[in-house]
Amino acid sequence: MSDRFIFTKFLTDCYHCKAIADQIIKAVPYQAQVACDNCGATRVFIPRVEDVDATGTLTKIGKYPVWELVQDATCRNCHVTGPHDIIVSSRHLTVQCRHCRFTHFYKFDLEYMAKDELKTGPVPVTHTP
Repeated sequence: MSDRFIFTKFLTDCYHCKAIADQIIKAVPYQAQVACDNCGATRVFIPRVEDVDATGTLTKIGKYPVWELVQDATCRNCHVTGPHDIIVSSRHLTVQCRHCRFTHFYKFDLEYMAKDELKTGPVPVTHTP
């Protein structure tokens, strides 16, 4: 199974540049990122909890709008490919499988300003003789 299990975009206004732009959302077991396609403002979230939670999401509401998204992905717990609920707030990000309710809870860790590798992949290294 690929290390990438959530990779999607959400068109909204960027908290940093205020432009309407795709916000690229990438979640893997060890980290989640939300990056503005326009200015490169990137928020990094680190994992805090992985659990089966039948009661609902683990994300607290912050002072900014909360994004509620759905993306098909292969669950790391039940291995079923199907819809996952993604909740993104200013301080938390959760991904929850609708089939088995397995939840990844990430907490905001850091922010940086730069175009990153989310959409383009790594920059090739060239060596000169």
